[in-house]
Amino acid sequence: MTVILAPGTADAWALLSRYRQLTGPRLESAVQRLAEPVRTVARYHFGWCDADGTPAQDGWGKGVRGALVLAAAQAVGGPADQALSGAAAVELVHNFSLLHDDLMDRDCTRRGRSTAWTVFGEAQAVLAGDALLALALDVLASAPPPPDGASATRELCQALLDLVAGQGSDMAFESREDVGLQECLTMAAGKTASLLAGACALGALSAEGTTAQVSALRGFGHHVGMVFQLVDDLLGIWGDPRATGKVTGTDLSRRKKSLPVVAALHSGTAAGSRLADLYRRPAPMDDAEVALAARLVEEAGGRRWAEHEAANQWERARAELREAGLHPEATRGLLTLAELITHRDR
Repeated sequence: MTVILAPGTADAWALLSRYRQLTGPRLESAVQRLAEPVRTVARYHFGWCDADGTPAQDGWGKGVRGALVLAAAQAVGGPADQALSGAAAVELVHNFSLLHDDLMDRDCTRRGRSTAWTVFGEAQAVLAGDALLALALDVLASAPPPPDGASATRELCQALLDLVAGQGSDMAFESREDVGLQECLTMAAGKTASLLAGACALGALSAEGTTAQVSALRGFGHHVGMVFQLVDDLLGIWGDPRATGKVTGTDLSRRKKSLPVVAALHSGTAAGSRLADLYRRPAPMDDAEVALAARLVEEAGGRRWAEHEAANQWERARAELREAGLHPEATRGLLTLAELITHRDR
């Protein structure tokens, strides 16, 4: 199946929507195989049913990671539907991580509805996440060739190991006073960039890309993932809640060591020192202190550093794509998707 892309932002959203429509049925079919009550928990998380099992269509997310798998397959000359198993597997892994992250972070809302753990309890949410992870590996292992099943499974497992390492570091940072900037970048590479890198590599593998092409597209996904995290951190502090749908400053109120914050803390500036004092206080920040923290991050250069680093990572992503030796027309969809998910306000 070939997906045609016309230039422009509206067409980029249309492309993302089209890839999402391709991936959705494969994803829902996999989840339907689960036994109850875990199946209902997972379907609720995806927005396919209410808590009592009544069918619903609240949306299962943008499908960005699955879309990257399909676009990467097309970039190396394969049809999008040849990579559907990889796309579904990546989305299952992503949602496994969301189910567990919501519980670990005690988040009460996801995609405009109550999170699974608040509705079904912690144990059922953990089990649902575990089930999605097992499903992801099974979907990938059951895919018709190409790719070589072992290569695809190794790719996804490596992304998983990196993701877990990144999440572990992120949680450990909460109880540490001093976190280095390179440590924070390594954490982001695992927590966020690893799955985008794996998605692009899986797409190339699905379309029988060369070893060099798989490597280059993995690198492309890594750098796109780094931009994604940097932009997400910036939006978490200075984004417009009307556009993002999230309360601005939540990460600051939790004293989360996001990339702009860590850059500010290591700036050697007076504002950075004041921010460090604010982060050391045991009491929760009130609204005035959150606003002060945001101003101090900016004064210390954290915002400027993050914006510069995002631009640098974006250029490195484009360089990786050039290294793949692919025709520009073939990579247009992949680049358009990457621009859409990194140059965003939500």
